[in-house]
Amino acid sequence: MSHALHPATVILALALPLGLAALWSVPQLRAIVGRLAPWSPLPALLLALFAEPGSPVHLDWLLLGTRFGLTEITRVFLLFTALLWLGAGIYARGYLRDDPRRPRFELLWLLTLAGNLLLILALDVVSFYAGFALMTFAAYGLVIHTGKPQARRAGRVYLAMAVLGEGLILAGLLLTVVQADAGIQPLLTALPAAVAASDQRDLLIALLWLGFGVKAGLPLLHLWLPLAHPVAPVPASAVLSGAMIKAGLLGWLHTLPIGLVSLPGWSALAIVAGLIAAFGAAFLSLHQEHPKTVLAYSSISQMGLITVGIGMALQEPDLRPLLLAAIAVYALHHALSKGALFLGVGIARHPGRLAGPLLWLLLALPALSLAGVMTSGVVAKLGLKAALDTQAALPDWWDHLPRLLELAAVGTTLIMARYLWLLRLESQGDRAPFASWAGWLLLLASGPVLVFLPGQWQLVDRDAITPGDWISLTWPVLLGTALALIGARTLRPWPIPPGDLLALITPRPETMTRIRVPATRALRFVLGLLDPARIMSRPRPNEFLRPDRFWQRESTLVYAVLLVVMLAATLL
Repeated sequence: MSHALHPATVILALALPLGLAALWSVPQLRAIVGRLAPWSPLPALLLALFAEPGSPVHLDWLLLGTRFGLTEITRVFLLFTALLWLGAGIYARGYLRDDPRRPRFELLWLLTLAGNLLLILALDVVSFYAGFALMTFAAYGLVIHTGKPQARRAGRVYLAMAVLGEGLILAGLLLTVVQADAGIQPLLTALPAAVAASDQRDLLIALLWLGFGVKAGLPLLHLWLPLAHPVAPVPASAVLSGAMIKAGLLGWLHTLPIGLVSLPGWSALAIVAGLIAAFGAAFLSLHQEHPKTVLAYSSISQMGLITVGIGMALQEPDLRPLLLAAIAVYALHHALSKGALFLGVGIARHPGRLAGPLLWLLLALPALSLAGVMTSGVVAKLGLKAALDTQAALPDWWDHLPRLLELAAVGTTLIMARYLWLLRLESQGDRAPFASWAGWLLLLASGPVLVFLPGQWQLVDRDAITPGDWISLTWPVLLGTALALIGARTLRPWPIPPGDLLALITPRPETMTRIRVPATRALRFVLGLLDPARIMSRPRPNEFLRPDRFWQRESTLVYAVLLVVMLAATLL
């Protein structure tokens, strides 16, 4: 694509979904808008594939003077975002064909898409925040689409967390803009230097880190993810997890002083938070009963691994070029693999005549990629580890990171095994519409193709991958598969509800009856010892102290103990 077409294509990429959303207000045109809505990401996809980062598009009449354009990093984000929205949109045409709420879904779909594209293409602070806010609040309608009580509760949690995140982001951006002293319309490129040079650097980093961390699923800020994904329609879950969650990551890349100054404290905090997310979400996912909830926790785990990359970049400025490229490719890999996995839930429900080994092979392909042994997973995993093979002076405890990343791949394999195991219960026998199959197959094929096709995103030369690299990639998957096979026969999941900690913060009667973890029963036992009269008035066997009942119901505790032992052995 020539540079002459670049400005027109940028404007078209943003104007098409917004224009279709405006036309939706005319009732007579809603059917046409619905047919065109799945194809609205096409201009953005063409822009990402063929346009080179060049001179920005200036729209001085819009807002305070808007700047749109592409950078090397945002080009990758635009590529997987447009492709994911395209595949999920085509899928949605079949998935929602008999849904009476489909017109409303199409309007909110277009608005959320417009916000997602706007924040990626924006070069100035105001446009970036406008797109971020539009995407965030329009997606609320996608979460509560069904109108069921579970969806409304998830929507309330999502909205509360979104408002918290937006407040932190807005405060951080305003304070940073004041520090930047960049005029009435500051550019995003001015923010990292302003944060690095500010006397309030730690405050600014904290606001931006936590604000964008809500969207990225940081530990304790992740509570909306496992609630929103199961209740949203399948195509909405795909874009929530594959594209929208990456907006928090892009916010970090735009605002944090990566490559400008060494921040050992924030680096350690980010790496630890990422590892907690990677291992903690993997553990929680094994106790879920819905495949979409398992995938939601998987997204938290994978974003934890990307957060480790952010933390590494905050420690050593010289690692910035390599790590930013690795993070971008990892984001592309996760978005397309996770989108295919979410759409696969709907396909598994309606497999038609394809129900059999071929279907399960296709469903397993993105799972194996996410575990790191196929195509995009190989490039993403090795690209992240390559930053550790450097001559720069790194902290001694970083020597444990390669093994920790490999152990995280064991958790990813277990998550994928749990997903496929639960998926076997989803089949309803009938066949999904052709549009749903087309959207799923598009995402299924795009991940392997896109990572290896463009040379500038090829972090790892396929011919340079050593046998040691393949061993480091495959042993976690083999171990995870073995543990999954053993666990399927011997372990029972705990009934941990989606949202985990939220069930303790805002308990509901039906939730409290389901939470039966060992710590809860142990606490009741101790309280019973302090109240002998209660025990005498209600004699009953103490199930907590019966070994047979304990190991039947709580044998998953073995997994937790083994995980702690493995981590301790790695660190010592």
